[in-house]
Order: sequence, then C-alpha cells, then structure tokens
Amino acid sequence: MTQQTAGRRVVTNMSLSLDGRYAKPDNPLDMSWVMPYAVSDVARDHLTSLWESATTALLGRVNAEGFLGFWPTVIGMEGADPRDEGFAKWLVDADKVVLSSTLDEAPWERTTIVDKSTAEAVADLRATEGGDILVLSSASVIKALLAADAVDRLALTIFPVVLGGGPRLFEDGLPAGQWTLVSQTAGEHGTLALVYDRVR
Repeated sequence: MTQQTAGRRVVTNMSLSLDGRYAKPDNPLDMSWVMPYAVSDVARDHLTSLWESATTALLGRVNAEGFLGFWPTVIGMEGADPRDEGFAKWLVDADKVVLSSTLDEAPWERTTIVDKSTAEAVADLRATEGGDILVLSSASVIKALLAADAVDRLALTIFPVVLGGGPRLFEDGLPAGQWTLVSQTAGEHGTLALVYDRVR
C-alpha cells in the first residue's frame, strides 16, 4: 500500500478514449460511445472494486443529475446484472456530496450540496471518518483534484475508440508526479481497466 495523505483516500474513476478524451467534441453529454464497453465484465468488475471500499460519492451537479436519475431505477430491474444492481444500491445508500453553486437543496436522499472549491470540499471530507471518497466520472471535479494533486488513487477504463476531438482529462500544467500501477485488466473489445496509486 502506498503512503496516504492525511485522512481518507480520494479515488477517481473515469472512462477515456484511446486519444485521451472523455467526451465527444460536439456533445459532451453524449456518452453513447462508452455504452458498448461499459457493460463488459472488465468495466463492471472494475467499478465494483472501487465502490466496495468507498462510503462517500463525490459528484458534480451535472453528473449527479445523470447518475442519481438513472441508477436507482436499476434496483429490482428485470435482467439487471447483479454488479450493476450492487452499485446502484451502494449509490443510494452512500453519503453523496454534490458540488454546486446553483442547487439550494438536494432532490436526493443522503445528499449534501456543497458550494465550495473542489479542493476545500475534499479537505473537509478527509477530516471526517469513513471509507474512500469516490469521484464517479465527474470530469470537472477530477480535473480540479488532479490540479490540486489531491488524488490518491486514479482509476481509468480505456476504451478502444478514437474520438478525434473533445475535452481531455489530463491538461497541460498539471503538477508533476509519479504513480504506481496497482492493477491492470484487459477484457472484451480490448477494454483496459487500470488503477494507479499516487506515490508521495
């Protein structure tokens, strides 16, 4: 196990194309390119390995609306993969922190709205008791945490698609740093699940 920063571990999870993009150039909210790969065993097992040790989900507002609008409907859905249902139950039961300057109150249970910088919000969470703080595909939140060098575990699923444009997760100017590979899994369609821990 690599040395932790003080407090709880911050774990970020993101899906990327081969050319390092997390969204299409014309519509950042269109995640259809991810769907054929997100239902693979590798992607499902990867996500399960992340949420099992987490007790808090940290989300941006847009992602919260997408995730919390969809995932609870998976519980009890006919034919649902047990791993998807497990994640959905975890998400409903976990403490959720949504970073937003526009929401006044949370339309979801067990959810706190925080109007602070990402780094401040994470520093506050680190000072509390609990398991991992899991950031689920919220690019703006992950980018801010990378810029603040506040990510302890970086989880990526790489899908064999070139989007040819669109926003990148890793932008120029990030703090230099070294990471150690914790796990690597290759699966159907050439999907790669990679987990790195920050060396401090």
